[in-house]
Amino acid sequence: MKTPMKGCLLRVLIGESDHWHHRPLYEAIVLKARELHLAGATVLRGIMGFGAHSRLHTSKILRLSEDLPIVIEIVDSREKIDQLLPHLDEMVMEGLVTLETVEVVQYRAGGQDDA
Repeated sequence: MKTPMKGCLLRVLIGESDHWHHRPLYEAIVLKARELHLAGATVLRGIMGFGAHSRLHTSKILRLSEDLPIVIEIVDSREKIDQLLPHLDEMVMEGLVTLETVEVVQYRAGGQDDA
């Protein structure tokens, strides 16, 4: 029986139109996480949401938004996540960054490099 491990979930909520150095912010964050050798990152595009300004962003056909919600999730050890936080502080001008302790039940890395 495998004993579950403690991990840390980093969640970054931003807008699709947010940029960092002429590239989409979500892309810049994922590339920085990869550069720091974090376990992995997933970018999710929301179909509806609102933020601090209460402006509704939706993907409805009659009301196309160019700033849909983006969620980036990264699970790794707290120590590895802590390496990314100073970069996020610099990169994320508007959005929400959360951390929570998670129980990693299963993690299987492939035997081959994805590069």
